[in-house]
Amino acid sequence: MKYYIIAGEASGDLHGSNLIKALKLKDPDAQIRCWGGDLMEAAGGTLVKHYKEMAFMGFIEVIMNLSAIFANIKFCKNDIAAFNPDIIIFIDYSGFNLRIAEWAKQQGFSTNYYISPQIWASREGRIQKIKKNIDAMYVILPFEKDFYEKKHDFPVHFVGHPLIDAIENRGEINEKSFREANKLDNSKPIIALLPGSRKQEVKKMLMTMLSVTDDFPDYYFVIAGAPSLDNEFYAPFLKNTNVGFVSNKTYALLSVSHAALVTSGTATLETALFKVPQVVCYKANWISYQIAKRIITLEYISLVNLIMDKEIVRELIQDDLTTKNLKNELAKILEGSSREDQLRAYDQLEQKLGGRGASGKVAQLIVENA
Repeated sequence: MKYYIIAGEASGDLHGSNLIKALKLKDPDAQIRCWGGDLMEAAGGTLVKHYKEMAFMGFIEVIMNLSAIFANIKFCKNDIAAFNPDIIIFIDYSGFNLRIAEWAKQQGFSTNYYISPQIWASREGRIQKIKKNIDAMYVILPFEKDFYEKKHDFPVHFVGHPLIDAIENRGEINEKSFREANKLDNSKPIIALLPGSRKQEVKKMLMTMLSVTDDFPDYYFVIAGAPSLDNEFYAPFLKNTNVGFVSNKTYALLSVSHAALVTSGTATLETALFKVPQVVCYKANWISYQIAKRIITLEYISLVNLIMDKEIVRELIQDDLTTKNLKNELAKILEGSSREDQLRAYDQLEQKLGGRGASGKVAQLIVENA
C-alpha cells in the first residue's frame, strides 16, 4: 500500500521513523512518502519537506510566517493528490495537519491520526473537526482515551507512549567515552540543559538557564543542541568554561546526567523516563503568553504533572522563571528528599504509560483496518 505521513517537528520525526519501520515489517511492499526529518528518511520514507522549514512557534511567530505556512499547505495538498496514497497518517502538528485532514477527507482519502492534537489543553472545540475528518485516532497518553470516548463519544485506540520504545532501544552509553568524545569535563556531575528546538524558544530559555551556572561550581552544565539548529547558533552561549555542548545527542546526555533544566514539552517526559530529576522552565513572547493563558485551561504545563495529575516536577512559568527561583529549585533536586520524591514518582509514571510496542500496535491497526 501507499502511505503518506506528515510530521512537523523533531519529536514527530522520531516517532514517525519508528512507525515507518513498523509499517515496513507489517507491509513489506509499503511505499511511504513523508514530511518529517532525517530519521524518517533514514527509516525508508521518501522525504518531501523537512520540519526545519516549518518550525514556527507561538501566535506572533505564526502570524509573521503566514505566507510560508499557506504555501506549505497548498504544496502538501498537491503532493498528496499526485501521490494518491491509500492512507494518510498525521503525527501531532495539529495546526497544519487538521487543515490537511479536512481537505483529505473531502477528497476521499483514509485519514489516520497518531499522537493526538492536544485539544484537552486548549481549543477543545476542535473535536468537531476531528470527529468529522479523522477515520482513526491512536492516542499515547492514558487520560486521552477517557477524554475522547467518555467526554466526546469518539472511539480511539490507546497504544502506549512511543518514547518508551525509543528510550529502551537506544544503545548503551559509556559515560567516560561520551565525555571524552564531546570534550566535556570529566570530573563533575552533569546538569543537562534542554532549552527546546526552535530558535525563538532557545534564545528565551538559555540565558536564564545559564544564569545559575556560577552558583553551582561543583557541577558541569551541558547544553543539548537540537538537530533543527546549526551548531554555530549556540556559540554565543558557550563562553563560560563550566558549560559544554553536544548536538543531537539528547538521549545520550540524559543517560549520564544528574539533573536537568528542561523547557516544557515532550522533553519533560523524556527526562522523566531517563530518571533524571528536573526543573521545568517556560517563557514565551509576552503577547503569545497572554493569549495562551486565556485559552489553555490546564493546571500544569509539563507532561509529567499532567499524566500524574499532581505536581511531581516544579514548573517555573513566565515571570516565575527567574535566576533566583531557578537556583532554589535546582538546589532542591541535586540531593535530599525532593530528589528522591521525584525519582519515586517517575517509577509510577512509567507504569501509567503502558508497555512497549506503540509503533508496532499502530502499524498493525492501520494495516488491518485499511
